Parts: sequence; structure tokens; C-alpha cells
Amino acid sequence: MKFLAITLIVHAPDPVTGVRKSTQDRFREVISNALLAEELGFDGFGVGERHERPFISSSPPVVLSHLAALTKRIRLFTAVTTLSLLDPVRAYEDYATLDHLSQGRLELITGKGNGTAQRELFHVTPEDQWDRNAESYEVFRRIWRQDKVTYPTRFRPELTGAEVWPRPLQQPVRVWHGSATSRESVDLAARYGDPLFSANVTNPIEPYAELIRYYRERWAHYGHDPALATVGAGTAGFYTARTSQEAIAAYRPVFEGHLAFQKQLGLEPVFATLEDFVERSSALIGSPQQVIEKVRRYHESFGHTVLHLHADAGGLTDAQHRDSLELFQSDIAPTLRREIPDPPFAWAPVAPAATA
Repeated sequence: MKFLAITLIVHAPDPVTGVRKSTQDRFREVISNALLAEELGFDGFGVGERHERPFISSSPPVVLSHLAALTKRIRLFTAVTTLSLLDPVRAYEDYATLDHLSQGRLELITGKGNGTAQRELFHVTPEDQWDRNAESYEVFRRIWRQDKVTYPTRFRPELTGAEVWPRPLQQPVRVWHGSATSRESVDLAARYGDPLFSANVTNPIEPYAELIRYYRERWAHYGHDPALATVGAGTAGFYTARTSQEAIAAYRPVFEGHLAFQKQLGLEPVFATLEDFVERSSALIGSPQQVIEKVRRYHESFGHTVLHLHADAGGLTDAQHRDSLELFQSDIAPTLRREIPDPPFAWAPVAPAATA
């Protein structure tokens, strides 16, 4: 099993202290967390893309390019690239450049994206967002693989014998499809034989398990080898300590802070108590053995081979955050790596073609 640390670069008051860092300090924190993830042995670091409050992750290619210069081994993910909002040609140029700067460490998780404000910012409607996402991915896919592209697009100027440079170092860059609630992304991933990444954050396990089952059904429908279907999954929260009592006590102020924030926004929480959150959500909070057992339980339903944890402290102290990630790598990750297989493809950079 492979492990990612992912940040959406939320820029909001700390759920425990109420203090909001400056924008510059928040970006510095992202850099520190990426370096920590590489130091501790995580396999990937992901940066989200959002174009509305309270996020400042509107430019993942810039952030990941900076991280590429500071790291050497860890793979760099987008989480997710919001293709429904972007010009796929321009997005390709950014990410092909980043692939070279990172020496072939780039992986993309693409998706429609969520949020009314960002959709309105880019003049995307609820009626056309899925069509935009599918078309942008089709263009994206062709540009990765063809030196010249002709395609009759609806949402951007048509491409006729278009050449887009540079060619990526990896031939091609791997693309995952992010999935939260809809079958459209799932079907798109299955159709092209691409890996799926389940958000697995907001709700209990059942709706995510159903979408993953659908992915495997559609994968087989499109004629792909079932053994090659690949799933990653997120987590709603993470904190581990030597005992469950320590973990619960440390995480309770964080949960209560998030709960209060949801109530301020007028949102009805899915999990009204910390105990319910620990029991029924995907959050991994408890002793190392409890975390291992929960990942095993989710793996029985998902069959996932990649797992992401939150890269940010998110209300924990820096010391608590680091200690928890260190304990994950020392007492949890070795067991899960041994018991759960890796994805059925090479994790290392793909060698460039001779003509690249």
C-alpha cells in the first residue's frame, strides 16, 4: 500500500485557538509539511485546487513546482485538478512543464470540482459542468499522447492539427479520477482504464463503497482486466497516539472546533459527536492497532491500494502532528504495506521516450 499526505490549503482560523495565520505563513506551512512528508517516508504529497473561500489553493502548478525544487523522491499529486473550470490546453502546458521540473514525479487527480462560487467565477453551470469535465479530459488525454491533435471541442476553440509544448517527461503522466458523489467521474475513469480516487471524507462508508463497486462493474464492462482496476481513498481525519484514550483526548478539541464552525455556517453535521465520527466516518483516530484495523475494514469494501492522510495539523499542535505522523510510519505503515498490495503499476518515474 502507498500513502499520500494531502492539503487543500484551507486558510481559516485554527479550529482550537481561533487564530488565522497570514497567507504567507500558511504557504510556508504547506512547504514544511511537504518536506516532513518526504522526510518521514510518505510516497506522495498532494495539493488541492479550489477557487473560493476559505481555500488559497487556486494555483497548484505553482505550489507543486516550488515543492519539486525542494524535494527529491516524493511523488507530487494534484487533488484535484478541476478540469470543468480549466482550459485543458493551458492546464496541459503547466503540468507538462511541472513533470520535467519534478523529474517525472507528477501524478494528476482530476475532477469536476465542487463549490458554487468557483463555478460562477468561471461561468460554468450545473447543467454543463459534467460535459465540460468530460470534454476537457478527452482533450487532455489526447494532448498527452499525440504530437498533433484535432478535436471538435464545444467549450473552447476547436483544435486542428494543434501542437502543444513541451511534451511531458513521462509518456504519459498518470491521471486518476477523483470521485465524491457522482457516477459520471466513476464511469469516465472506468471507460479509459484509469485509476479512481474516492474522496471518502464527508459520509459513512456506504455511498463510497457503492461508487467503487460501480467503478469495478464499468471497468469490466469496458473490457479491462479486473486485476488492473486501481482505487485510492481519502480519510476524514487522522490522529494516532500510543493509546486510544490519548488519541481521543487530543483530537476532541479539534473535532469540537470543526463542529462549531459547521453550525456557524448553518450546516447540519453528518457526525454529531466525536464518538460517532470515530466509529462511522473514515477518520483514523486511535491507537496504532485501531487505525490498522479500520484501514483493513475499509479495504475489505474498497480494495484500495493508496490511502491519503491530512498533511495539515488542522488544530493539533505542530508537535502532536509530527508525533502522530511519525507513529504512523513506525507502527502502522509497515503492517499495511506488508498486508495490502501496491497499485498494479510502477510508482517510480516513467522513463522518457527516446524522441522526447
